[in-house]
Amino acid sequence: MKTIRYSNPADNRVELGILHGDDVFSVTHQVPSWTDPVPMWHALRALGITAAEAEAQLSTGPCLSFADLERQGRLLPPVVSPEVWASGVTYERSREARNAETQIKDSVYDRVYVAERPELFFKATYDRVVAPGHPVALRSDSQWMVPEPELCIVISAAGDLIGWTVGNDLSSRDIEGENPLYLPQAKVFARSCSFGPVLLWNTGEQRPEEWDIELTIARDGVIAFQGSVSFSQFRRSFATLIEYLRRDNPIQDGTVLMTGTGIVPPDEFTLANGDVVEIFIDAVGMLRNPVEAQVMSRSVEV
Repeated sequence: MKTIRYSNPADNRVELGILHGDDVFSVTHQVPSWTDPVPMWHALRALGITAAEAEAQLSTGPCLSFADLERQGRLLPPVVSPEVWASGVTYERSREARNAETQIKDSVYDRVYVAERPELFFKATYDRVVAPGHPVALRSDSQWMVPEPELCIVISAAGDLIGWTVGNDLSSRDIEGENPLYLPQAKVFARSCSFGPVLLWNTGEQRPEEWDIELTIARDGVIAFQGSVSFSQFRRSFATLIEYLRRDNPIQDGTVLMTGTGIVPPDEFTLANGDVVEIFIDAVGMLRNPVEAQVMSRSVEV
């Protein structure tokens, strides 16, 4: 089952919908309290109703067009995630790229790649997440920026894997490369995180190791970069990432964890104002975001 969240300007509310191809059936019209998939997920578990059974029961009545919702800018992140976390160096390509960019030549990325403990870091709160179709922004003090296309997992407070979505972990390679301790500044800034628009529910039947992740960056209507990676190259496991994330760190329902990237543009490439980033996982969906220059006022007192 695939669900989305979207705005309904007619009555100024958020709705949860089930997605079938281009058809969107409103779950909220039938169960008004369900505007987010996590309460729905808990309720179905308590009632012993499978996702397939719920999908069959709730995919009725009038439907909307997903393409229209996307065109109208009404798509929202598919889950109200109180926190977004991320993992790094989970693919060989990521290790290579971060070793190449760093000015600190002590193999820190080699070490974390082979270590039992994964790299985990905080990325965003829900109010910082950019909705699908809306612009992510370039950091104003960076000259080398890339999108990081990632498969994201949505987790319950108890550590259950609720489902998957598509994420863009926008990153500043020059800032992190200057010093690994600058990682938070390279990763956390205004409009640096987007995920969605679809949540694919985990039913136990999915085979993520068979999925491919594709990245396309368009500039002035022409493809500036395109790449893909098989998730079979993912070095970690979801269970390991979840277990380490929850160690001495209670999380809330709907927490999103970005699982790292295996696609890195060449070193001479950097994002530019006006680019369009598309990240596609066939089993899940397409996340599309335009890119804008950061416009923020900064004051520095000496």
